[in-house]
Amino acid sequence: MWSPGALAWSAALCCVLLETSVRPARGLNLCMSGSATSCEECLLIHPKCAWCAQEEFGRGRSLPSRCDFGQNLQRRGCDARLIEFPTSSVSVLENRPLSSKGSGSAQYDVVQITPQKISVSLRPGDQTWFELQVRQVEDYPVDLYYLMDLSLSMKDDLDTIRNLGTKLALEMGKLTSNFRLGFGSFVDKNMSPFSYTAPKYQENPCNGYKLFPNCVPTFGFRHIVSLTDKVDRFNEEVQKQMVSRNRDAPEGGFDAILQAAVCKEEIGWRKEAYHLLVFATDDVPHLALDGRLGGLVRPHDGQCHLDGHNEYSASTEMDYPSLALLGEKLAENNIFLIFAVTKRLYVIYKNFTALIPGTTVEILDPDSKNVIQLIVAAYNNIRSKVELSVWDHPEDIGLSFTATCQDGEPLPGLRKCADLKIGDTVSFNVSVEARSCPPRGADRSFTIKPVGFKDRLEVAVEYQCDCGCSRTAQSNSSTCSSTGTYNCGTCHCEPGYLGARCECQEGEASSGYFSACREAEGKQMCSGRGECSCNQCLCYESEFGKIYGSYCECDDFSCARHKGVLCSGHGECHCGQCKCHAGRVGDNCNCSTETAACVADDGQMCSGRGACVCGRCRCAEPGAFGDTCEKCPTCPDACGTKRECIECRLFSSGRLADNQTCQRLCKDEIITAEALDAEDPGAVLCVYKTDSDCVMKFTYSEHASGQSVLTALKEPECGGGGPEASTVLLAVVGSILLVGVVLLAAWKLVITAHDRREFARFQSARSRARYEMASNPLYKQPVSTHFVETDFDMYGKSFNGGVH
Repeated sequence: MWSPGALAWSAALCCVLLETSVRPARGLNLCMSGSATSCEECLLIHPKCAWCAQEEFGRGRSLPSRCDFGQNLQRRGCDARLIEFPTSSVSVLENRPLSSKGSGSAQYDVVQITPQKISVSLRPGDQTWFELQVRQVEDYPVDLYYLMDLSLSMKDDLDTIRNLGTKLALEMGKLTSNFRLGFGSFVDKNMSPFSYTAPKYQENPCNGYKLFPNCVPTFGFRHIVSLTDKVDRFNEEVQKQMVSRNRDAPEGGFDAILQAAVCKEEIGWRKEAYHLLVFATDDVPHLALDGRLGGLVRPHDGQCHLDGHNEYSASTEMDYPSLALLGEKLAENNIFLIFAVTKRLYVIYKNFTALIPGTTVEILDPDSKNVIQLIVAAYNNIRSKVELSVWDHPEDIGLSFTATCQDGEPLPGLRKCADLKIGDTVSFNVSVEARSCPPRGADRSFTIKPVGFKDRLEVAVEYQCDCGCSRTAQSNSSTCSSTGTYNCGTCHCEPGYLGARCECQEGEASSGYFSACREAEGKQMCSGRGECSCNQCLCYESEFGKIYGSYCECDDFSCARHKGVLCSGHGECHCGQCKCHAGRVGDNCNCSTETAACVADDGQMCSGRGACVCGRCRCAEPGAFGDTCEKCPTCPDACGTKRECIECRLFSSGRLADNQTCQRLCKDEIITAEALDAEDPGAVLCVYKTDSDCVMKFTYSEHASGQSVLTALKEPECGGGGPEASTVLLAVVGSILLVGVVLLAAWKLVITAHDRREFARFQSARSRARYEMASNPLYKQPVSTHFVETDFDMYGKSFNGGVH
């Protein structure tokens, strides 16, 4: 049942924790430094402490020396058979295998959690662990009860759902072959100041109301159709319904939810089915204590009060139920509550879901046109996650969870998995630790169950608080000078007697004894917080707590505090060190190891923008805020994250279009507009290109109420978008080439025309010539005359008519 990897991981973790806690930095041995004078007290100091019950062991030493680590006791001569060292253990009592399908002949034997029963034997402080597996089986039966607000403002919604049964059965038939549907309605308490109580309004609260003059008398809750697979009957009854009218804006919906949850026989909830309660309204509910405005001081008793006409008979007798009572009854009857509310109420009901386990909230259109899609989306959302809850949790038992979801990675501190598919199996490692011992014979038990499941794991708890050697205790034993009880190797002296064998009386003193009352030479006797008597320190009483130890060196009040509370209220102070409860760490135990509150809706720890420190997100990304760092308008990925929601919510496209998580992840308010306000300083403008090469723009801002607001264009801009860079480059290059070709062609045309003109001119001149081809008038006969002078006087005769 336990994987080797998980076993090794747990063992390593335990070793580290034990080594750290047993031997602090200063080298103190918690077992020997404690005040244990009996085996039972020793076992409570630390889970690694053991007690030696051997009679001759430790003679001449202080009594607490019998309490030590097991290996130390053996090294000091204690027989291993006489060492008391109980450990925690787990036994599986019932372990039927998980089912794979929910309907059919084996419908009533469907198993979605394993094991079903275990027994844990716990030694205080000694952690042990067990593993449980959960699987959402296919084709599981579904019971859906539609609870509708029939106040006057919901008239158009009533007209829309008159044929809801047929359409809803058709859609749910794609998810399960065993579906039943029921219907109920509510308005408010028929008393002042919640409704009109004047005589003329008793039969017709709409009397004198011009817009809608006729309606039925006001009522608290009315059960109309029990869960049935007869869709025609559902439609028939819904078509008969009429709206009513109340006086104030809030409605009495929480009265109706409680009655629908606890009146199991009247409603017809099946044990072997998922229970879905759809709560449709367009206004806020009345809460507990609002009834006092009408004089109702009696709190709700959480019981069913339907009369013979299937109406809530205690509507004017008891106050509205509290959120805690609602959560308890819904979980007790395995009911998933789906708030189907209008957009303006989303934040209010979202806050309710954090206080009522197993609830979801969906946005309902003003006329309820999207109710079928809403229900299907909510059902898929519910089926895509598993969250564990603990019932009847004993206060002295600490539990810590490690979830291993579909990716196989262990997630310490987490008790839920999301984004699951039908048939996926997830496992949870549960560490359990007893913090103290209850009164003798008081065995405890608790139950672990997935929220909304009928399946559960029952855990029986036994405590290892007694030592086996205590069963042979001897009163007035001669070993104890006949003035004490010999038990587990030590004497428990009668009042007025001291010593290892009860051989001394109080008040006796001897200088030979004083050295045994100093922790070291030069230190104060009994640490200055006690007196030395008969070789033992008798510690003073203190108004702050208990002083103890062989030398009165320890106490249970000198530990670190947080906001003035010792060990933050989540641990015990032991000799200056806080011993933290399971799930707590730190010097003062103020740091929680739970990480469930740090997991965002998308399954990421702190939305990937921070770290989970002490159970809370510490945002590291500049500009990120929110419980899970989910809000961050200035983060680089903000536009990309919100883009997916714009695509799937407005255009049913993108990565989440066919994903069941769109409705779960995209809860932001989306407003469409013809143009965006670019001047809003608190909004971030986001722009992206669609698959059709259009440009979509939207702004992202955070409203003062804490809700994210996305303002988007109604339609993408398909005409004004800038061209791609590659297109521009190609156009420029193409233009240059085209101009070059055109210029080259023009130059060629000009040259060709010029040549043709010149040739034509030549041809014309030729045709007009008056000479033959053999006689060229331009030709002249060459004439050559050359005189050669061979004799001349180089010094006195003229040359070519000149004197040289």
